Amino acid sequence: MFRRIAIIIALLGAAPAFADSFTFDSIDGSTLSLDDWKGQPVLVVNTASRCGFTPQYDGLQALYDTYRDKGLVVLAVPSNDFRQELASEAEVKDFCELNFDLDIPMTTITRVTGPQAHPLYKWLATQGFAPGWNFNKALIAPDGRFVKGWGATTRPMSAPITAQIDAALN
Repeated sequence: MFRRIAIIIALLGAAPAFADSFTFDSIDGSTLSLDDWKGQPVLVVNTASRCGFTPQYDGLQALYDTYRDKGLVVLAVPSNDFRQELASEAEVKDFCELNFDLDIPMTTITRVTGPQAHPLYKWLATQGFAPGWNFNKALIAPDGRFVKGWGATTRPMSAPITAQIDAALN
């Protein structure tokens, strides 16, 4: 019986329960793969340079600085889905380096909503998380499960986020 259910789910194209094998093009020209971070929690954040929440880059960098030696990865995913990102990757990279001195991993400008969304964001939608604005945050556990998501108003260094990160690291 269980095998039949598993086959039916597979045929229907049910979403995987784990975030693995997702890759992004890096803003630096290489490839970023979630497979490289297996065993580490990853906080994925859709960002935009012209958003009122853009000062959260400071908090994302502080979060990364606080937890990187313990294993946390903070992945910034610039997106123009909400019409607030600069026109090119070069502009985004320069803006973030000059204004925020970022060294967190960052993707190229990527779709995070709708039918053209990146596969990771399509998977997150099946887990009940879809960005409603810029600077939405999704925590992926070291084993690849979706843990929790937060909206733009939740600051990166806030207790709700750091408590979940601490739990994922232990």
